[in-house]
Amino acid sequence: MSSFAFIRQGGFVLLQRIEAFFDAIFGTAGNPWRHLGALGFYFVWIVLATGIYLFIVLDTGVEDVFSSINYYTHEQWWLGGILRSLHRYAADGLVLVMLLHLVREFFYGRYYGFRWFSWITGVPLIWLVYASGIGGYWLVWDQLGQFSAIASIEWFDWLPIFTDPATRNFLTPGALTDRFFSLLVFLHIGIPLILLLALWVHIQRVSQSDVFPSRSLALGTLATLLFLAMVKPTVSHGRADLSFVPTVLHIDWYYLFIHPLMYLTSPAGLWAIAAVLTLLLLLLPLLPHPKQEPIAVVNPPNCNGCRRCFDDCPYGAIAMLPHPDKPGHQLAHVIPELCASCGICAGACPSSTPFRSVEQLVTGIDMPQQPVDALREEMERKIAALTGPVKIAVFGCDCAVDARRLESGNTAVMTLMCTGLLPPSFVEYALRGGADGVLVTGCREGSCAYRFGTQFTEQRLYGQREPHLRPTVPLERLRMAWADSHEMSCLKATLEEFREHLQTLGADENRPRAYTPRRIAQNG
Repeated sequence: MSSFAFIRQGGFVLLQRIEAFFDAIFGTAGNPWRHLGALGFYFVWIVLATGIYLFIVLDTGVEDVFSSINYYTHEQWWLGGILRSLHRYAADGLVLVMLLHLVREFFYGRYYGFRWFSWITGVPLIWLVYASGIGGYWLVWDQLGQFSAIASIEWFDWLPIFTDPATRNFLTPGALTDRFFSLLVFLHIGIPLILLLALWVHIQRVSQSDVFPSRSLALGTLATLLFLAMVKPTVSHGRADLSFVPTVLHIDWYYLFIHPLMYLTSPAGLWAIAAVLTLLLLLLPLLPHPKQEPIAVVNPPNCNGCRRCFDDCPYGAIAMLPHPDKPGHQLAHVIPELCASCGICAGACPSSTPFRSVEQLVTGIDMPQQPVDALREEMERKIAALTGPVKIAVFGCDCAVDARRLESGNTAVMTLMCTGLLPPSFVEYALRGGADGVLVTGCREGSCAYRFGTQFTEQRLYGQREPHLRPTVPLERLRMAWADSHEMSCLKATLEEFREHLQTLGADENRPRAYTPRRIAQNG
């Protein structure tokens, strides 16, 4: 393993442990680590809402803005002051979750293959967020805004884009006019609008995007921001004065760290750092990475155009076209560059049932590297070989904990590329074919390598999503355990507890009617 892969794998395991810890406290829906993208959108809406109010009430003239914002900060603290603080802390929160989201996607390996578009379009968002946030400090036009404006202009003056240095506009107190502030207001409105457009582009190849946090997470986040606004309200430095160089400033390190970094190095050095980091992020998808698996394949004679694969594809990789052989029907079409090779579509197909009495099970949509027919054959063979008083069939996931380590004389293990590939009817088929119980495992919710594998599988088995497990199947003989790669001990404990539970049920109590698998009957 290369050092690059070793670092990424180490970060991946560390993140999974952190996320599992926060799951225990907040639950999956309220865990901020699992919804960094949604939190980012939430912070954007808070910044926009509070910014609109401040734009309406503030005077933006060069002589008036400082007095105006101080009035609303101190005299109308109960509204203007709190909204100003919410504006600032939400902007800081946006930077925090944006960078954490970047790190998380990198460690999870979500930057290459079919995900390259989302990764590449995310890079300009970093620049837009920082440009919008830094410009906001200028509008206050206190000593910190003055420092930020001059430092930023000095940085841009290094580029050969101005005939005369732009910093000459900041040499004397009377050099700036209201027209300058009109330009700042225009930029501070225009850049966030471009940011919204860029965010929309960023999520275009992701269906059912996580852009709204759960109610508990949203309310908890808002309460935290309000607490900060009350305990440590945002206030201005002294009035800006171009004849005076401030010596003590309280830097917002989320946004303004680039200014001390520039003075620590040089304008050229800061441009080099920014360019290198941006280039590295853009080049990451081109680095060597695991080869993508074969994409899903549609079999037209077995596709009835039900649209279940279309509805369940996490990446919008399936389009519905007119069926060439069945007038009035539709046919699923896989878009190669969008397909994640996860198999969730195969698990959604109604033709992926093992009860079909055909020699070779051909489904409407399937995965060439793990066809449903091969899964049926493997399951029949392994369950037939089980011994002992309590026989359990386990369906695992290649992206989660290694379920193959559970295999024994009384436990048959079948692993899938994603748990979402599992058609619910396989659970009933396993119980009718000789298993006393079925354990389904996969990634924790929020950790799924393909976003919805865990969620869709659970919904299908509980009858909340099509195709669903038939109501006649006893749920006491089914157990689901979601465990990430480091949680083998938890999965083993669940298996043993499930085995003890099945022993108390007895071999025949609430058992589905026995069903002799077709291949076993033929070979018997």
